[in-house]
Amino acid sequence: MGVDYGKQTVLVTGASSGIGAEFARRLAARGASLVLVARRKDRLEELAAELRGRHGVTVHVVAADLAQPGVGARLADETAGFGVTSLVNNAGFANFGAFHEEDPERLRQEVAVDVNAVVEISRAFIEPLRANGHGFLINLASMAAYQATPWSSVYGATKAFVVSFTEGLWVESQGTGLRVMVLSPGATRTEFFDVAGEEMAGGQRMQTAGDVVTTALKALDRRVTPVGVISGRMNRLLAFVGRHFTSRAMGARMIGRMVRQS
Repeated sequence: MGVDYGKQTVLVTGASSGIGAEFARRLAARGASLVLVARRKDRLEELAAELRGRHGVTVHVVAADLAQPGVGARLADETAGFGVTSLVNNAGFANFGAFHEEDPERLRQEVAVDVNAVVEISRAFIEPLRANGHGFLINLASMAAYQATPWSSVYGATKAFVVSFTEGLWVESQGTGLRVMVLSPGATRTEFFDVAGEEMAGGQRMQTAGDVVTTALKALDRRVTPVGVISGRMNRLLAFVGRHFTSRAMGARMIGRMVRQS
């Protein structure tokens, strides 16, 4: 039996654009209420108005900078009374360039959003999610999690953390009714690459945000939710080959060559 979306209130981070906005649209179409979180309140309000008008669902908007410490507790306080039953930790960004040339403050923000916020927000909400017992927790990782990513070394490491972290929560949550899953997209045509630069894609063919969310929702519709899903047939093949047929050093060199050639 899949998720009863009509009984869900889903908090989505990074909801102002890209995969987060697509999650919001697709979940609203299935009848879920939403709590949209991002820095750009104007974009959130526009999306909220669209979803209320099109689907007649309840949508709350919370503007928040996820790079700031204590964001999990603040979101829990600001959403108290909304009855959050599910969570999509989608927000994230990457820096692209040689590590020794990167701005230390930008690196701090990258780790804060991609790791600290995921942990803090998950911790702030997981007890009520477990008690509720019929929702889901999805953490966004990336294909970058499965091998070293030269010229975006910190990003790849943060996403490897998200995979390991979520796999642990998947086991800890068994028997509670809470579905926990890590979603790993490949290169996706969103504003992410406006920030990181398209060179980071390494010349890969890009998916759409719709492709990624379809993968996630199909997984949630299964009787048993998998610990993780990778979006895209070629991405799944590359991850399998990387895990079973290449060494860590070979994989790092291959990615490095792809990025240089792009």
